[in-house]
Amino acid sequence: MAPPARTLAPVPPELWRWVWIAVDALAAAAVVAAVVLMRPASGWWVWCLAGLLGLPLAVRRWWPVPVLVVVLLTTATALVVGIGVEIVVYVVAAALYPVALSSARAAAWGLAAALGGVLVPGLVDAFVAGLPIVPAREGVESFSTTPLTVTGYGTAVVAASWALAWAVRTRQRHTSQLTELRVARAIAEERLRIARDVHDVVGHSLSLITMQAAVANHLGSGREAALRTIEEASRSALDDVRTVLGGLREQDTGGPPGPVDDLDRLVEETRAAGVAVTVDRADLSRVPAGVRTSAYRIVQEALTNVRRHARATRCRVTVAATDDGLSLAVVDDGTAPRRTGRPGHGLLGMRERATLHGGSLSAGPEPDGGFAVRATLPFRT
Repeated sequence: MAPPARTLAPVPPELWRWVWIAVDALAAAAVVAAVVLMRPASGWWVWCLAGLLGLPLAVRRWWPVPVLVVVLLTTATALVVGIGVEIVVYVVAAALYPVALSSARAAAWGLAAALGGVLVPGLVDAFVAGLPIVPAREGVESFSTTPLTVTGYGTAVVAASWALAWAVRTRQRHTSQLTELRVARAIAEERLRIARDVHDVVGHSLSLITMQAAVANHLGSGREAALRTIEEASRSALDDVRTVLGGLREQDTGGPPGPVDDLDRLVEETRAAGVAVTVDRADLSRVPAGVRTSAYRIVQEALTNVRRHARATRCRVTVAATDDGLSLAVVDDGTAPRRTGRPGHGLLGMRERATLHGGSLSAGPEPDGGFAVRATLPFRT
C-alpha cells in the first residue's frame, strides 16, 4: 500500500509579504550596481544618480505614487545626462506596476506619466544638439543614436508593466466579487433554511391548534382533552421555534440531532386530529443526522397537509433505510388538494430539502384515490 501523499502547508501571507520586501530590496541594489558598473563617466554624482534611480524601488509597495514621481524625475535627469540609459526603462516599469495595480484611475494617469517621463527626455536627446551631456558608449543603442528603435522598445516595456498590473487587478476584483457572491449565497441559503424550519414548525402546530380549537368550540365533551392538546402543541411549537432561532446564535457544525426519532409525537398529534395513522419505520441509527432532520421535516409537512387539506381518515407513514439512502412515503385516503397554479411553500420546502441531499420528491393523487408524498434522500455511510 502506497504511503499517503504529503500536502504542503500554505505559505502564510505575512511570509509572502517579507518575501516581496526582500525581492524589492534586491532589485533596488541591482539597479544601483548596474548603473554604476555601466557608467560612461565617473564621479560622486554618478553614485547619487544611481541611488535616486534604484533605492526608491525598495519601498515602492508602501509609497507607490511618491516612488513613481521620484523615479520619473531621476529618469529624465539620467537621460539628459546620459547615465543609466540602458536600464531606466525597466526602473520606470517597476515603479509603475504598484501604481497601476491600485486602481483604474491611477493606472491611466500612471501610464501617461511613465510614457511621458521616458519618451519626452529621450526625444529631447534625439533632436537637441549637445545632448546627452555624456555621449552613449559605442555600440549601445540610445535615443540619440537609434531613436525609433529605443522609443518602440521603451513603450513596449512600460505598456507590458501596465498590462500585467491591469490583469492582476482584474483578477483580484473578480476574486473579490466571487467571494461576495458566495457569502451572499450562503446567507440566502441560511435564510431559506430558517424560513423552511419556521414554516414547518409553525404551520404544523397551528394547524393542530386550529383543529383542536374548533373541536373545543363545538363539542361539550372532550373540550378538556382538546384544550390539553392545544397546550401541548403550543409548548412544542415554542420549543421548536427556540431550537430553530437558537441556530442563529450558535452554529453547531454537527447539525441538530435527528428529530425523525420524534416521529411518534407527530403521529400522536395527527391521531388526535381524528386521522388513523399507521407507521412502518426502519432502523435509522446509521442515517446521517442531516438526512434525519430533512426526513422529519418532510414527514411533518406531509402530515400537516393531511390534516389541513386532505380530509383524510387514514394515513400510512413509511420510512425505509438502505445502505445508501432513505425513502419516505406518506399516503392518505383523502382528496387531493386543489391546484392554484403555483405550489405552496410547504411543497416547495419539501422539494428543497430533498434536493439538498441530491434526492427527489413527488407529490400527487394516487390512482385508487388518496394523496401521496414520496421522497428519496441519498447519503453515504
